[in-house]
Amino acid sequence: MPHAQLSLTNDELLSTTRAVRKRLDFDKPVPMSVIEECMNLAVQAPTGSNAQGWQFMFVTDATKRAQIGDYYRQAFDIYRQMPVAIHKLHKDSGDDALTASQDRSASSADYLADNMGRAPVLMIPCIAGRTDQPQSNNLIAQTGTFGSIIPAAWNFMLAARARGIGTAWTTLHLMHEQAIAELLGIPYDDYMQVALIPIAYTKGTDFKPAYRPPVSGVMHVDQW
Repeated sequence: MPHAQLSLTNDELLSTTRAVRKRLDFDKPVPMSVIEECMNLAVQAPTGSNAQGWQFMFVTDATKRAQIGDYYRQAFDIYRQMPVAIHKLHKDSGDDALTASQDRSASSADYLADNMGRAPVLMIPCIAGRTDQPQSNNLIAQTGTFGSIIPAAWNFMLAARARGIGTAWTTLHLMHEQAIAELLGIPYDDYMQVALIPIAYTKGTDFKPAYRPPVSGVMHVDQW
């Protein structure tokens, strides 16, 4: 039997699929049946050359989740000191609403770093090939490769939101990609990990659109 879905319009679904961190319910199990429902929608996404070179790793084993959480925390400690860290970005923007939004996001990012391994399920989307090899380290190869996995992962995240499940796109675990590949048996030379996504039911489902500056500042028509 299909799992119940929230009563969201398409626009509500698209505008409220948040990066959920503090409101993940770490104590409520996520059935594999609902994961499979979301996967059936994930694989409807388009891929370059219709190659469908994707693979999706789901980690439910508590010991492995804890190990991956430790790797993520180590990577986050490094990231936190970088100029591009969410804790530092836009600090001098002059936009008080943007600064407040960044502060909230930074606090929730800290929380997730401390609790990543507690998520009932961790998802690692993978794609065939590696863009860190000389023969594929070019713009066309990179965009084609990532464009063939990110839409599928986003499909999954939208499907999860519709079922009351929260997710967050993270990539810092890639500092330890090879070690995590060995932990999970992912063929490192053949498949590249592109994200680490915690999956859990949310505490409440009343998410709202995030603050964003006006589209006029990022939208160009015919000329930059």
